[in-house]
Amino acid sequence: MDRKEARRKAQELVMKMTIEEKASQLRYDSPGISRLGIPEYNWWNEGLHGVARAGIATVFPQAIGMAASFDEELIREVANVIAVEGRAKYNAASSHGDRDIYKGLTFWSPNVNIFRDPRWGRGHETYGEDPYLTATLGRAYVEGLQGDGDTMKAAACAKHFAVHSGPEALRHEFDAEVSQKDLEETYLPAFKALVKEAHVEAVMGAYNRVNGEPCCGSTTLIKNKLRNEWGFEGHFVSDCWAIRDFHENHMVTGTPMESAAMALNAGCDLNCGNTYLHILNAYYHGMVTEEAITEAAVRLFTTRFLLGLFDGSEYDKIPYTKVECEEHLRIAHRAALESIVLLKNENGILPLKKEEIKTIGVIGPNADSRAALIGNYHGTSSEYVTVLEGIRNCAGDGIRIFYSQGSDLFRDKTEALARDMDRIAEAVTVAENSDVVILCLGLDETLEGEEGDTGNSYASGDKEDLQLPLCQRRLMEAVAKTGKPVVLCMLAGSDIDMSFANKHFKAILQLWYPGACGGNAVAEILFGKESPSGKLPVTFYETLEELPPFEDYSMEGRTYRYMKGKAQYPFGYGLTYGKAEVDSMVVSETETGADVSVQVKNTGERDICEVLQIYIKCEDSVYSVPNPQLCGFQRVWLHRGECRTLLVNIPKKAFTVVDEKGDRITGGKHYTIYAGFSQPDLRSEELTGMSPVKVEFRKR
Repeated sequence: MDRKEARRKAQELVMKMTIEEKASQLRYDSPGISRLGIPEYNWWNEGLHGVARAGIATVFPQAIGMAASFDEELIREVANVIAVEGRAKYNAASSHGDRDIYKGLTFWSPNVNIFRDPRWGRGHETYGEDPYLTATLGRAYVEGLQGDGDTMKAAACAKHFAVHSGPEALRHEFDAEVSQKDLEETYLPAFKALVKEAHVEAVMGAYNRVNGEPCCGSTTLIKNKLRNEWGFEGHFVSDCWAIRDFHENHMVTGTPMESAAMALNAGCDLNCGNTYLHILNAYYHGMVTEEAITEAAVRLFTTRFLLGLFDGSEYDKIPYTKVECEEHLRIAHRAALESIVLLKNENGILPLKKEEIKTIGVIGPNADSRAALIGNYHGTSSEYVTVLEGIRNCAGDGIRIFYSQGSDLFRDKTEALARDMDRIAEAVTVAENSDVVILCLGLDETLEGEEGDTGNSYASGDKEDLQLPLCQRRLMEAVAKTGKPVVLCMLAGSDIDMSFANKHFKAILQLWYPGACGGNAVAEILFGKESPSGKLPVTFYETLEELPPFEDYSMEGRTYRYMKGKAQYPFGYGLTYGKAEVDSMVVSETETGADVSVQVKNTGERDICEVLQIYIKCEDSVYSVPNPQLCGFQRVWLHRGECRTLLVNIPKKAFTVVDEKGDRITGGKHYTIYAGFSQPDLRSEELTGMSPVKVEFRKR
């Protein structure tokens, strides 16, 4: 069913409703209307990295981990799995009359906000700091989730619109002041791509204000930008209880009725929260029209018709057996493998050589932690494999595995009656009796996440700094003093200060939150069954001192595109167990931008997967982004000794710049284009020992 037909049916149905019935449908927990054969429907569902909060489902790596794969097709496959399992669970639940929260087909994912500051607790829900990478992966997610069938498989939602990335503690009252240049250059491109290219069905507004207007009641953002300029035809939903903030925190209205009217008149169709209970009063007081209420209801029922919720769908017979099936678990395993980033590998300590090792010490609060596997907004797996369990599964009978928790995740002790650091002596003993130590540190959703999230068990929030909790730092120091070779496995969704580890440990792996069975993938990387291939989708900074204040939304000095200093580990960086080189590059202009033909060769001793990255720098425009920026990428499998020619398209947009008024205009004529397996910065060259190939390119 196309949108025109779905809207026609929606209009016919809505016209049969009273004004009271129409208004009732604008809540996330829309009641049934029995006289019209309309069942109740709860719009709130989550699918960030698997169907969430609704029982058993395949739990994939957290979004930031999947972003590290730089694999557009993988994201599309993951999203398709989420849609299939969502349908299977919806079919099963609705057959039993269960239409509760988290059981519908409208998934409030993906999160395409820009991870502009490493302190932001929700940054790991995103695809990183780069607008191009975020747009590309977000588009793939929407396409995979919504499908291309006669009916929509599931409905995606681009969130949080817009200019939203902390601080969490201030989000209900915060005004993100942003220039028109930064708005169009950094904060909006991903949303625009999802609307205009992927045809995302829904957009969710953010809690904060942008330049004085609350996002869920912003005429500038919703009416002018989203609908009029971009042609968005789907429905707009508020973040949860965000409209209440209008009068309680932003103080732009005086009453709930005024807030409801402001949001509806700006184009917010659906209220996650309860402020739209005041819509009828607003109507009776002449603050909103029946036409506005009708239009919002029509948009919402258009989505329900597109999903086939009234006329049936080709997906109605997807069985429950599809949930967490073997095929889906294989995709989750592949996603975990591709997400892992090798940051350091001194003297080739990795992969571990089984024939040279008799004992392995696995130490750390995240070594045997299920919470460290799953991030936030997660489902429930029927099986979890921690890093410790994965190592045991992979090591074989000939290697003894010692284990110590070493410390709590953040508390001074693990046992209430014990002295501080009550597990450190055990950790040191384990290290002393081991040939090599796997040290598993980091965070989980209790330490970085959404502050006060009503669906989470913990009220986490932003990080205060880049340091690990003190108890983990003391554990690091104690293990380092043993002199044993250490491989640090960092399970966290953001930048952590690695300076001590970089100085004292032989190898560092960034694992993110690798999914329910991620421990198996980690072990396969450690023992060399697979080679790491992930790349950082964010910059790992040396210190916070080089960044502007957290509350400052100017992009100056932030992310790899604007930073002036040298990163600890740069965006786009990640090692493998082999070696690949870019031999040559040819750039040819096309009507859609430019084609880049790149010859790559595996010069190492083993088969590997690498990520070719293309960067561009406009050399003759005052409006150019300061540093080369990503404009294309491609994962490539290379057998030992293999040479391949890859073709990557640079979109026409890459040859534009944004002026101070926020207008995207044609850039200059002179560009430098780079091709390599990292970004073209000095720090990446230091870490990899390689420089990308560059071509001076002049547009006609």
